[in-house]
Amino acid sequence: MTICLKNIKEELEEREYEILAPYATKCKESAGRNFPRTDDYPIRTEFQRDRDKILHSKSFRRLKHKTQVFLSPFNDHFRTRLTHTLEVSQIARTISRALKLNEDLTEAIALGHDLGHTPFGHCGESILNELIPGGFYHNIQSVRVVEVLENMNLCRETVDGILTHSWGYKPKTPEAQVVQYADKIAYINHDIEDSVRAGVISEKDLPQESLKFFPKNQSDRLGKMITDVIVSSIGSTNVSMSDECWEHLKTLREWMFQHVYLDPVTKAEEKKARNVVKSLYEYYTEKLSDFCKEDEIPQLVCDYISGMSDQYAIRRYSDLFIPKPLSDEINDEALFKRLRDEIR
Repeated sequence: MTICLKNIKEELEEREYEILAPYATKCKESAGRNFPRTDDYPIRTEFQRDRDKILHSKSFRRLKHKTQVFLSPFNDHFRTRLTHTLEVSQIARTISRALKLNEDLTEAIALGHDLGHTPFGHCGESILNELIPGGFYHNIQSVRVVEVLENMNLCRETVDGILTHSWGYKPKTPEAQVVQYADKIAYINHDIEDSVRAGVISEKDLPQESLKFFPKNQSDRLGKMITDVIVSSIGSTNVSMSDECWEHLKTLREWMFQHVYLDPVTKAEEKKARNVVKSLYEYYTEKLSDFCKEDEIPQLVCDYISGMSDQYAIRRYSDLFIPKPLSDEINDEALFKRLRDEIR
């Protein structure tokens, strides 16, 4: 039996017009890529390709060893940047499916939104922001990862969603708006759960007004936020959350900043992490001064350090700055050299 593979992609593209909302982003209406594709496997839509490119990238795999909130967690149940990304993807897909938006584009944006994040989470981002001329922002670095460092040649809609997942940006597609909300919903809820597990806070410590509005159960609280976005956005070209729910979410976020994200006890190790990043930045800046133009160095060093996992950054710091005893082999070589010199 002969199968025309081209028909598979075409059928998937046509299906989008049948099942998606009129204002959903359609693959056939994409603004395209920076460069024409050279491969020809017409069994996936363009947004499916973007999702798969990100999923198979090196930067995506490194997320498994990057901090979400707690540095170098001793407990395997704490979130990492990778598990955060997967939870954002799941929440975003749930919302997109309910709103009849393009689930493939939503998933691609969600999977790629934190590719440029530093080791040691926002602590690493903060110190690089102080060191890099013009500052460091993980969403901008994520775009640099997909467009320059790994040159994934993604669709412009995917790149826009990655750039605009942070607040303060206006996404061009409803799918990117979904990821904006999914990111906040995910980290507020899983950071509360991780903080309770770590013994830093308890559920009863949360703001009383938020406890009255949101269910105390973690799963139910998550469900209420997701449902609120869906109910508030059905039939609209803009994705939104009700004012009441949004205010309570912001209250939780502000409370978490005060009692977890910026708490001196919780973040006691961050001073050490900041020193690791700062020392590596200064070391590589000096090393590159003999090989590169001065104005190129900050970005090159930033690219290298921001791509590191927590463990790799610590290992490089240890290799460069922590003294080590000479090995027996090295001692033997020194002894033989001394004997040869004496014989001569």
